[in-house]
Amino acid sequence: MLATLDTGGNALGDITITGVPRARTGGLHAVVVTITNSGLDTASYAVQVDFTDTSGKTVDSAVVGAEHLPAGDQAQPVAFSRAPADQTLLPVVVKAVRF
Repeated sequence: MLATLDTGGNALGDITITGVPRARTGGLHAVVVTITNSGLDTASYAVQVDFTDTSGKTVDSAVVGAEHLPAGDQAQPVAFSRAPADQTLLPVVVKAVRF
């Protein structure tokens, strides 16, 4: 589903990310992805987070989601990068879809 999107998707406005200290993740890069269902009906979400280096090049990607999220509710899955911990990486939400 996400791979076929030409744009960022229909749910980018429903997504925020918050970094997780590497001391709490065993040294891995990670972000909490807060998904807020701003719609009127229960929906499911898929979110792609790219971990980019300081030049903006994508080093790793992770996909997280939430199923059957009631209207107005939130889910907070965690997206992890498998890239080496010694790299400086910046997380970016590149695609998010509500279905």
